[in-house]
Amino acid sequence: MAGRGGRNRRGRSWWGRVGFLVLLVVVIVVVVVVVRGGGEFGGVRLPNPLDSPTAPPPASTPPAGGDPSGPATPPGPAAGSLRAAVDGLPVAAEDRTGYARERFQHWIDADRDGCDTRREVLIGEAITPPTVGPRCALSGGQWRSYYDDKVWTDPNDLDIDHMVPLAEAWDSGASAWSDEQRRAYANDLDDPRALVAVTDNENQTKADQDPAEWMPPLASATCLYIGEWVAVKLRWQLTVDTAEKTALSRIAATCPDEPITVTLAAQGVPPP
Repeated sequence: MAGRGGRNRRGRSWWGRVGFLVLLVVVIVVVVVVVRGGGEFGGVRLPNPLDSPTAPPPASTPPAGGDPSGPATPPGPAAGSLRAAVDGLPVAAEDRTGYARERFQHWIDADRDGCDTRREVLIGEAITPPTVGPRCALSGGQWRSYYDDKVWTDPNDLDIDHMVPLAEAWDSGASAWSDEQRRAYANDLDDPRALVAVTDNENQTKADQDPAEWMPPLASATCLYIGEWVAVKLRWQLTVDTAEKTALSRIAATCPDEPITVTLAAQGVPPP
């Protein structure tokens, strides 16, 4: 009995060791297969060491030829003193070849409110607001012409003066513009210096003359006038001739050197 008992214990111990080794091999094989396959084990995804490391996503690159923050902001208003502005005006010979007033379509109703550009200026510059009737008929207002310091109650006594006359604009660069650009110039309500309500006789006397040839008769209007003339030339990037530049420089030297702020007109640059 003892012998059988001893033998049986040794047999069970041997088979136990064999069974343990077999189980260990099976476990190792399973683990290796799972790990190499990058599969799941116990519901957990195991990384595959043979896989290539995951590359980080490429950094975003700005669009070609542009600022990633968006389109460029249009330039804002340009500011400078009166004399510096005069000095900065480019000089070029004038050329009136091909000019016709009809090349500048003016007195349009841009906002379709029933009032054309002429009436918009009269409404905006009235020192006593007029009554606006049917078809934008104006009555009951008062206007002061700063060229001669006269006050008018009848809008028919007033002309709307293009500060830089249409013919002068043509001579100074507008001949190269498109019809749309010239129409924008002739009806420029975005800068109050471009169009001004004045005594009709003074506007007709001025005609298409520049400051070398004509100035308002009222002496106190001199500095205001050349400041507005220079601002419009700058706004629309128009040139001056030699005599005009000389006159502007001479007059500016007698005026306060006050700042001039100008916003370039979107239609002011001739197309390439």
